[in-house]
Amino acid sequence: MKGGPIQHDTTIFHEKTGTSNHWYHPYRDSGHSFYPSSTPSAEMGTSYNAAPSAANQPTKGEADAPVTITEFGDYKCPSCKAWDEEIFPQLEQEFIEEGDAQFVFINTPFHGEESELAALASESVWEHEPDAFWSFHEELFQQQPEVQSHDDPWVTPEKLVEVAETNDVPIDEERLANDINQQTYVNRVQEDIAMVEDYEVEVTPTIMVGNVKVDDPFDYEAIKELVEQQREEA
Repeated sequence: MKGGPIQHDTTIFHEKTGTSNHWYHPYRDSGHSFYPSSTPSAEMGTSYNAAPSAANQPTKGEADAPVTITEFGDYKCPSCKAWDEEIFPQLEQEFIEEGDAQFVFINTPFHGEESELAALASESVWEHEPDAFWSFHEELFQQQPEVQSHDDPWVTPEKLVEVAETNDVPIDEERLANDINQQTYVNRVQEDIAMVEDYEVEVTPTIMVGNVKVDDPFDYEAIKELVEQQREEA
């Protein structure tokens, strides 16, 4: 992409979300007290009345699959990168590619402005070039520094466009840059945050199988058991 640096105006985002200088953590900063009906489960996790909606969310797999696996994730989160590398490929091979599960990703920007930027970029790519989304998604995780704290800076508008430039499936770089700058899909990110609150998500990654929030996202056997159980009940 030619031209000077992208001018990212954070004022628009912060006005629309009601934050000051970072994306708030819903249970640290907001005093939020409403929770949906949930039931603790000693064996699997916490059950809710319904699974998170997949409307307007990036999805992978058959839309009519009997089971939905949802990740609440943050592109700045090292544990999300680890989950994407260690757990997701197993689920993809065993259940998603076989048509038994659909995968849904919900942006959960807990780590400040960089998380916001990555979320806005991912929403733009999903809206305009859905076939390019998952390679873009994976590459964002790969761009994380080898060793980082949550506050080490690396996500910039320029970096996001650079990732788009090298994506396997073409992405309109100029449109992406404009969507980041204008925060075109901030409402989509707000919808994600509403679900973060509704499902009491406090850490990333948080994984749900259908309506059950798994206690340990890295316990593949527990996730597998839930998928198989819900598949049989469907």
